[in-house]
Amino acid sequence: MEFYETTPSHDLTYSDVFLVPSHSDVGSRLAVSLAPGDGTGATIPVISANMNSVTGPRIAATLARRGGLGVLPQDLHLQDLDAAIRWVKEQPVAFDTPLVLAPEQLVADALRQIPALEGHGIVIKDASGAYLGCISAARLDTVLPETPLGDLLTGRLTSIDADDVTDARAAFDLMVAADLEFAPVLHHGAIVGTLSRTSALRSTLYRPALDSRGRLRVAAALGITGDVARRAKALAAAGVDILVLDTAHGHQAGMLRAIEAVAGLDLGLPIVAGNVVTTAGVKDLVAAGANIVKVGVGPGAMCTTRMMTAVGRPQFSAVLETAAAARELGAHVWADGGVRYPRDVALALAAGASSVMIGSWFAGTIEAPGFIETDEDGELYKDSWGMASTKAVHDRFDRLDPYELARKELFAEGISSSRIYLDPLRPSVEDLVDMITAGLRSSFTYAGASDLGQFRERALVGIQSAAGYEEGKALPVSW
Repeated sequence: MEFYETTPSHDLTYSDVFLVPSHSDVGSRLAVSLAPGDGTGATIPVISANMNSVTGPRIAATLARRGGLGVLPQDLHLQDLDAAIRWVKEQPVAFDTPLVLAPEQLVADALRQIPALEGHGIVIKDASGAYLGCISAARLDTVLPETPLGDLLTGRLTSIDADDVTDARAAFDLMVAADLEFAPVLHHGAIVGTLSRTSALRSTLYRPALDSRGRLRVAAALGITGDVARRAKALAAAGVDILVLDTAHGHQAGMLRAIEAVAGLDLGLPIVAGNVVTTAGVKDLVAAGANIVKVGVGPGAMCTTRMMTAVGRPQFSAVLETAAAARELGAHVWADGGVRYPRDVALALAAGASSVMIGSWFAGTIEAPGFIETDEDGELYKDSWGMASTKAVHDRFDRLDPYELARKELFAEGISSSRIYLDPLRPSVEDLVDMITAGLRSSFTYAGASDLGQFRERALVGIQSAAGYEEGKALPVSW
């Protein structure tokens, strides 16, 4: 990356900079490779942050199916984290994970998990796990909320036989021929997944992130206190693919000891550690055994660190400096926080990140943890909260005695509750991934780059005023 006819005199955020187009020989956006190449096995540089309101097993499986990664949060109890990892590993690769409900559950229950939209649906199973049928989510909008789901199984939704799906293109053509937007996929009468016309199309464009056994990849976070080695071994035994050692201030002795403890186990898994924002931090974490360093202090939408403590650093400059240091050491960085538009992801990659972590942006999606709520105007949202907030602290230390818990909650910071609204046009995390990767592919072609390495080398970055940033935004209304 080079700065275009300028030299920065201060640290920069993503909104301070822009990409300048260069001569390009790249013929097609689809010819571009977005693979991070950082040893994680991801095929797109998109990672959901290890926040309780952002990443659960459902979003982790969905992202891995499209080549990204989900990082399960460390606040889960070890047995729950073990179960979440194993659940992701059991999910189908060629088909979507079914949303399974019971026949006695109500339409209102279903609508708290999925909106009444075309291209989505619900699988109904009885108490023994037997498949009873499937309901299109769009139908939920036509019946009373108190209607039992079993009452909607009057006519079976057309199903697809898994043996007829030879590849993703065949699946898409099959759905078009049958005029299907959504269908259950059965194998010998048992449900093995669901499929929409859009998800079949996506499978022709994305390459899933798979482990050596052909299962979806998943990462998990662990803190730096307690018996870190025991926890890391347990996660490895459950099948985790990447270990993320995470704390707000990563450049500290406790982090270095934790990295050394995990690296000493020789588990054969990439070790991610952070967060830091300086060259010194990168050097120390990599020397301790980290393969990837997580970069970012304070840029997240739910984070109040900078306002509470004055600690942090503008994210573009933090990524630029730390990525250069990591490359010299044969390591990589993940840019964590501050992403609000696809342009920000492109700029983080131009600055040298191998992947970009996304938090609040993904919290308002169907697949994120938590239930869909409806506000006073009928708009759909999910709750989100910061990982240093009172709510997060309470969840993390709920097994402490009341006195110790109260002491920790007294010094909590961050936002405890925020409504993240579902985008009516992009309610799924897959919709957002489509938008992000489409923007990235275009960014690469503007730079004349066919892969991430070339993009990092060829990107020309300019510095702009606040007015320049505003000029680049589309007008919400006509002049």
